[in-house]
Amino acid sequence: MTNLQPRLVVAARTTEGVSAVLTDETVPPITVGAYPGSEFFLLWGTEDGGATVGTGPRQPRTLPFFAGSGGTRLLFARYEPESTTSGPVGDPVELVAELDEKLPGLREVFEPGDTGMHTTDTLDYAVCLEGELHLELDDGHEVLVTPGTCVVQLGTRHAWHNRGDRTALMCFVGIGAVRDS
Repeated sequence: MTNLQPRLVVAARTTEGVSAVLTDETVPPITVGAYPGSEFFLLWGTEDGGATVGTGPRQPRTLPFFAGSGGTRLLFARYEPESTTSGPVGDPVELVAELDEKLPGLREVFEPGDTGMHTTDTLDYAVCLEGELHLELDDGHEVLVTPGTCVVQLGTRHAWHNRGDRTALMCFVGIGAVRDS
């Protein structure tokens, strides 16, 4: 694992209209047996329908995992190298139950067969922070994603693979979208 520990700082306006720190904390990882070697850091999100700002109370909406139309999600995901990670171990029913409890909405977007391929109705901005990943696309094409690489996903079918020898850390901003075709 890498040393980078995700930290969330949220600045908001008080009822008096003064900007202030609402939150300043490290965010603990969520791990699930269905995805061994992965850690998910759910940082912030907004309700579906569109974000608002002002002096009203602000609570993050980080679940379900993918936002609906007009909602947002901000998260980090850490992936261990595939060469050092075994497949899921345990009762498949219990693994699914744990996944659905901790990260509801994630399982449903993945295709059967453990290929990692999935499609979401989101506009995603992804930034590689550490390590490297391969982005697999529909046509079998793979793109090497290294630190500083920014990927814009327009609701495409894809998979992420850590074929390297180091842990990879990605930052994802997902915006719930409406699929037009």
